[in-house]
Amino acid sequence: MPGNGPDQSQRMALRGFGEAASAFVSGWDRSRLMSISAFDEKIETGIDRDALLTRFETHAVSGCTTPAEAFGDADIVVSLVYADRALDAAADTARYLDKGTLYIDGNSCSPRTKARAAEALAGAGIDYIDMAIMAPVHPKKEKTPILLAGPGAERAARLLTSLGMKPRIAGERVGQASAIKLTRSIMVKGLEALMTECFLSARCGGVEDEVIASLEASDPDIDWKKRRAYAMDRMTVHGRRRAAEMEEAANMVAELGLPDDMARATARWERLLGELPITTDRVEDVLGALGKG
Repeated sequence: MPGNGPDQSQRMALRGFGEAASAFVSGWDRSRLMSISAFDEKIETGIDRDALLTRFETHAVSGCTTPAEAFGDADIVVSLVYADRALDAAADTARYLDKGTLYIDGNSCSPRTKARAAEALAGAGIDYIDMAIMAPVHPKKEKTPILLAGPGAERAARLLTSLGMKPRIAGERVGQASAIKLTRSIMVKGLEALMTECFLSARCGGVEDEVIASLEASDPDIDWKKRRAYAMDRMTVHGRRRAAEMEEAANMVAELGLPDDMARATARWERLLGELPITTDRVEDVLGALGKG
């Protein structure tokens, strides 16, 4: 079982192998580990199965077809799934792990969800770490800023640092890292949703040039067209995952006893664009996909 940092006898396993997992793996110092395996539930459902298999091969990761195969002998597990799957993933993974295994939960969940996931693992003697990814994983990959929280945060920080990552400890309480992440997301993803609602409305109303000119006059330091394109791209590419994250952010706000209207509305916009059959940074493409072209 793991000690203070990884050595060549330790086995890493990933729950989920999407953008974040593949970005991290591509930059890790593999000399620190005996092996890296991964399980993604898409392998069971057939959704994006071919792309997933290609990703496993590209990154020289042992792609597993069952959780038991991936996690049965793991010393370290990193969970990187959609936020709305994180709790179920933790409970399911716990069935295969030995006492002392380190479980690093990098999903964008509310502090309460993270605490429930920790409880699901505690009975088996598994060490749970709340991890928050604080920026897009490209271009920095394993150097992307991350926060860690929980009683075992120091141990996890040493381990991840040895792999080449840049962790910072947010606190000893599970949920502290995710609280920082999701509170920030209310602003970051909320601005994306505002950009989208504003510029789609401006185009449909025939006032786009005037609106942009007014915004540029008010805030000349912002490249509004560039910000608009970035919002459209991120939402059409990652909207479904970001919607799940914003639902968790809204849950956090509600748990604090505050109105959660902005976070819920952001989740709706993220989901709307994420479910479109396109990826684009162009207003006209989004409107066309919405039947407004």
